[in-house]
Amino acid sequence: MVNATDESFIPADDRYDALPDQVKELYPWRGQLFTQHPHGHKQRIIDVGEGPTLLFVHGNPTWSFYWRTLIEPLSQHHRCVAVDHIGCGLSDKPQGWDYHLRDHQANLARIIEALDLRDVTLVCHDWGGPIGYGGALAHRDRFKRFIVFNTLSRFGDFPLSIRSMRWPLVGPLAVRGFNAFLRFALKKGSARPEQYDGPIGQGYLAPYGNWKDRVAIQRFVEDIPIEAGHPTYWAREDLQAGIKGLSDRPHLIIWGKQDFVFHHDFLNGWKDTVPAAEVHELEDANHFVVEDAHERIVPWIQDWLARHPLGGDGPESEE
Repeated sequence: MVNATDESFIPADDRYDALPDQVKELYPWRGQLFTQHPHGHKQRIIDVGEGPTLLFVHGNPTWSFYWRTLIEPLSQHHRCVAVDHIGCGLSDKPQGWDYHLRDHQANLARIIEALDLRDVTLVCHDWGGPIGYGGALAHRDRFKRFIVFNTLSRFGDFPLSIRSMRWPLVGPLAVRGFNAFLRFALKKGSARPEQYDGPIGQGYLAPYGNWKDRVAIQRFVEDIPIEAGHPTYWAREDLQAGIKGLSDRPHLIIWGKQDFVFHHDFLNGWKDTVPAAEVHELEDANHFVVEDAHERIVPWIQDWLARHPLGGDGPESEE
């Protein structure tokens, strides 16, 4: 866990206190703020439990709240570290920062170094895949295992509903003005959208309450490298090549098959990129697969971790 004497981290401020009480009951971790990014912006993490390290990296338009149903049980026997990307969750939300993939990857790499994380198991979803693997490629010797949920190993075709959010005027008005991207994701990205009618939905919406708070949601959409010359176009080739370089390490892929964004072509991309991966395909789960199926996912993860122990010296205890 974060060393209390480490000046790189300070206690989280009143951002956590501002969350609705019902949300804090679901997500009881105040967290810390990392203060040593060269750009000067503070990035929030949570760091709970003891044991082998699981590093949770979320996507868009979510935050570390997405991982709460995994962190609560897994932190009984593991150190669970989860980040809120700059612009997301309870991290700083600068309006003029670049918000490109390389920037998020660099942020994660610095946090890995500051916490001196070793023998790490990456747990990633959505944009957390490219960001998380960027951190792993920057610190290959520190990463041992990978758990993947509905993300990409290679860029492919995205539906019009996503691409339209990149259009000038229309995109910012919809995403930042009406919060349409987040609300649409909760409605269309889950097999059980009714679960977001209460505190769970409040948990996703709370950090993104106004135009300025939604800056990263818009920037993530704009950072999809569709056209040549895009600042993140390099990732169309480099991402898959980098992941292939880690394919000799144990991979667990858990996939919600109702996902209309990360559809079967993206799942096939993972099967091509990491052919030895163990794959669980859920017909009754959508993009927010952890929300839809965490009751089944936790035992799968516990069993897989036990069957792929660090150093191969014996199973990890999950009892």
